[in-house]
Amino acid sequence: MVIWRLLRYLKPHSQALSTASVILLLATLADVLGPILVRIFFDHHLVPRSFDRQALILLGGGYLGLLIISAGLQYRQLVDFNQIALKVIQQLRIDIFDHVQHLGLEVFDKIPTGALVSRITNDTEAIKELFVGVLAALVQNFVLLIGIFIAMFSLDVRLATFCLVLLPAVFCLIYAYRKISTKIYRTLRKELSHLNSKLNESIQGMTIVQAMRQEKRFREEFSAINNAYYRASIANIRLESLFVRPAVDLLYTFALVLVLNFFGFQSLHGSIQIGVLYAFINYLDRFFEPVNTMMQRLSQFQQSLVAAERVFELLDDTHAIKAVNALGSPSILNGQIEFKDVSFSYDASSDGRSDVLKDICFTAYPGQTVALVGHTGSGKSTVANLLMRFYPVTRGEILIDGVALSKFSDEELRSKVGLVAQDPFLFVGDIAKNIALSRLTVRAKDVREAAAFVQADEFIRKLPHGFEEPIGERGATLSSGQRQLICFARTMVGNPKILVLDEATASVDTETEEAIQTALGKMRQGRTTIAIAHRLSTIQDADLILVLHNGKIVERGTHGELLLAEGLYHKMFMMQQGAME
Repeated sequence: MVIWRLLRYLKPHSQALSTASVILLLATLADVLGPILVRIFFDHHLVPRSFDRQALILLGGGYLGLLIISAGLQYRQLVDFNQIALKVIQQLRIDIFDHVQHLGLEVFDKIPTGALVSRITNDTEAIKELFVGVLAALVQNFVLLIGIFIAMFSLDVRLATFCLVLLPAVFCLIYAYRKISTKIYRTLRKELSHLNSKLNESIQGMTIVQAMRQEKRFREEFSAINNAYYRASIANIRLESLFVRPAVDLLYTFALVLVLNFFGFQSLHGSIQIGVLYAFINYLDRFFEPVNTMMQRLSQFQQSLVAAERVFELLDDTHAIKAVNALGSPSILNGQIEFKDVSFSYDASSDGRSDVLKDICFTAYPGQTVALVGHTGSGKSTVANLLMRFYPVTRGEILIDGVALSKFSDEELRSKVGLVAQDPFLFVGDIAKNIALSRLTVRAKDVREAAAFVQADEFIRKLPHGFEEPIGERGATLSSGQRQLICFARTMVGNPKILVLDEATASVDTETEEAIQTALGKMRQGRTTIAIAHRLSTIQDADLILVLHNGKIVERGTHGELLLAEGLYHKMFMMQQGAME
């Protein structure tokens, strides 16, 4: 159950929670005792006109003292409960973020980035309200209701018994509200997630939106999603407007009429105590105020539960990459790679008809360069994704040094296999931090040597702040070629045993490409390299070239052998040569 999973997060804070709960009980007790003192004043001093100075000072001082104590304790419990709530949400967000980092890429293929961000931020913020405002308020008001009924029974058992009839009506109201609101809140959270997803996508693709003059179209699409969120919000407002205040006020009016009628009929047969009447009306008012508060908090409670369902749905995702114990993990020593009858589909439920790789078999021996070429969609990048274990191998087997890929720990695999992706992604920070990203501890000397190795230091030193040059989101202030060179340096600073180059020169201009071909040659020396290439001129010196077509290896050999075969590779090469001429 969702609520119990949330409450388990309170376990590390049990001592602080106990202290805050005791303070809450004391504050509630001080609040309940106030009308008792007023009742004593009415019935023992005001009505009989007995104005004993010392007794009045004690009553007045006691009442004032209770108000001060109640205010102080309320402040303290509020701060304590909020502090506990913030710590719980802090841990919950860390757990979600940590889990998301270990999810397989198939999850990110299906769930939009904005939807994930919404779950980590908006949904956890909604859960925070459960701990900050809901649980403490529910406990406080529940204790207050018990205290009020105890006080009522101490004043008049019959009338207090009559007032108990109100409880089933209150519980029915709460049940009806919960039943109806759950569906509305689920829709509300879903539409908010869609809103964030559309916003995230539009901002990231703003260059294309403006270049294609699609501002009007995207505004209309965003407006449609925004309207759906608006309609869900209106449904929520209507529900709260009906249940939260008017329905409770109707019950309060009914209860007030009941109390006044009781005392009215009693006055026909004898005198009534004005202090008891005051206390009952005061307690009745205090009884429905917590009910109103609980109904308002119930709205937050429902939103928190729906948000928690979405968060735990993400935490329970079974597509997380299984971690391997680093202590028992083998080491990558030579870097020999072997694909044995590997087939793969991005659709986990596929029966083989939608495979993007079909029976892939090849061996890359230590120090060799194996190049993968083929038309777009032939499966080249999927080979790299499987080798990097971004997706699990479901059919066939991938071996490194004769050991199954699944046996290696993340630390061993990612430290010995260096990836340079087609999209040169940089993080906000500076150039030095982006180059040092692949290792926890990297010396400034190593960063500079890696940059010099890939010939990136020349343009870096021309920047105003050199290696400390600030980088904006995704490195937008640098050219694509400069970003790719930094990614080369990032890979080489880790000194990997295996290199995976996924069209690594695709974003580099011709002049820069010529400059880094020498660096690539040095990078490949002594390392097993899997090079995915679109431009065939960059992989002519590869030890083995694999030509992929529709997910299958249709040709294999060296550059010269494949040209002599006059097959698909020959056709691709001649087409590129003709395009260059």
